[in-house]
Amino acid sequence: MSRIRVTKPAVLTALAGVGACLAIVVVPSAFAGTTAPTTPAGGTCTIRPAEKNSEAPLSCLGVTASLDHLPAVGEQATLTVDVQAQADVQHAGLSVQLPPALRITDTESGLAAPTTDTFGQRTSQTLALTPGTHTVELKVKAVAAGPAQIQADISDIDRPDPRRAAHDSVELTIGVSEGSSDKGVSVTKADAAPVHSPEPGARKARPVTPQAPAPAAAPVSARASAGSAAAAAPATPRATATATANAQVCVSGTFRNRFQSAEGGSWNGKASRDEPVSNANVTLWGKPTANSGTQKLATGMTGNGNGKFNLCYTPSASTTPQAWVEFQTQAGRMWSVVDGSGHLYATATYSLNNVSGSTNLGNVYANEGQSRAWHTLDTLNKLWWNRGSTTNCWTSSQQDGHCTPITVQWYPGSTDGTYWSTGEDKIHLADNDPDSEHTTVHEAGHALMGKLYKGWWPKVTNCSPHYVNRTSSTSCGWTEGFANAVAFHTFNDTTYYWGNGNSMNLGNDRTTNGIDAGDACEARVATALVDLWSKVDGGWMKSNTMMSRTWQSSFREYFVTDRPDYGLDSGSTARNILYNHTIQY
Repeated sequence: MSRIRVTKPAVLTALAGVGACLAIVVVPSAFAGTTAPTTPAGGTCTIRPAEKNSEAPLSCLGVTASLDHLPAVGEQATLTVDVQAQADVQHAGLSVQLPPALRITDTESGLAAPTTDTFGQRTSQTLALTPGTHTVELKVKAVAAGPAQIQADISDIDRPDPRRAAHDSVELTIGVSEGSSDKGVSVTKADAAPVHSPEPGARKARPVTPQAPAPAAAPVSARASAGSAAAAAPATPRATATATANAQVCVSGTFRNRFQSAEGGSWNGKASRDEPVSNANVTLWGKPTANSGTQKLATGMTGNGNGKFNLCYTPSASTTPQAWVEFQTQAGRMWSVVDGSGHLYATATYSLNNVSGSTNLGNVYANEGQSRAWHTLDTLNKLWWNRGSTTNCWTSSQQDGHCTPITVQWYPGSTDGTYWSTGEDKIHLADNDPDSEHTTVHEAGHALMGKLYKGWWPKVTNCSPHYVNRTSSTSCGWTEGFANAVAFHTFNDTTYYWGNGNSMNLGNDRTTNGIDAGDACEARVATALVDLWSKVDGGWMKSNTMMSRTWQSSFREYFVTDRPDYGLDSGSTARNILYNHTIQY
């Protein structure tokens, strides 16, 4: 399959709220399962991996991580990981990850020798489980102050499936003295990460905390749109020459994010990535004069594909006493990532003093605790430039100036996921979901369908639970299959990745075993769709435009009734594609 990339530039503009809000429908988690798991004799698996309101499926495996106390710097604590099984699992993979602020000191836990990288320490063990609880204990030591997250995952290595996997985490803020550590982390407003990660315990200077702009303050320079010269301008070499009054002051650099990626990883280790963040809103804050309050001096966006920024303003004095840059998890107003309270994440740079002329900050890294939020924002950028719309909105059902955004809620340790709901038009991602770009885009695919259908949603039956390779219903096969197809189309593949690093190739034809036949199986619908788009339609723009004008409750309705009405091929070539994926009309 070839991916057809939309090359028409689209401006990320301010939005007006449009679209009908109907009764709330929660669209369940991406790829809720692959096959019905083996369950205890006479019963079903009942381990709930998330909070009661989550749409995450019940599992046969569970994992719980806990500390006997919250250690301060220099103190040791016992980490207990309880693995619960309700079925026999021959090869269960247990993975434990510690942040850089904690170190494993135990050599007798039975776990593998830990490996260390930018993201901390990781250890693992393969277990043969029978129904019951298996406990692993290990000693850990706090070596640096600040927010920290411990993560534990258990999964059936032989059968990747959310119903045979579980994730848990412990969030804490490590203090410097005994009794000063606390539960939870606060990373919504945070400092930039160091360009080179310091050794645990190393101290770093603190930036000036950005304040709200003065009431009369207004940006001196206009917002740069994504891909514009201002947003994507090359970094300006550091200059030390003193600027004359009214000469521009410019602050430039590249905004980057270090994150862990399920794509390219495995159950016991994800791939490490260091990439620029595209199309993020960025603001230059500062004090124009010694006696002034904090003001917004300039705004823009990071460059598409390179993360570069160049913010300029004309000062009223020869030097600017203080200036710093703040990045927010929002792209214009077209998509954003918010915490559990609906607030954008923000990373602020260090304060520059007595700024004149041009200053290049070089690489500025997103705060480590916000890594998954920035990864989510940048993942949605990949979908934006390949969204198949004839307008500058997400879909052709909306016209320029009347777009609605895609909003994702995520926060460290979240168990509120994974789903999209029609009523609030919001995607909810659980703690490690952003590590899988396929999961993020799958849920965005539901949001796209909601926008194409202008708030209408088909009546979906037999979809909770649903299994990606098993028969559910034609309505479930259609809605879930479309979301799967959006992910496959975006990444030009047929492999699905979960947040824990497990993956499954869902490519299929008539000879494929293990995937049910027909249009009530979402894997068949998804692969048929991407083949139609790439081999017949010349991309998915025509199909999406059709869907914005007429709405479907099944793949049959999409193919048999609507494609001919809108000039899309439903003849022998298209039918052969469906036949190859075991769908016949």
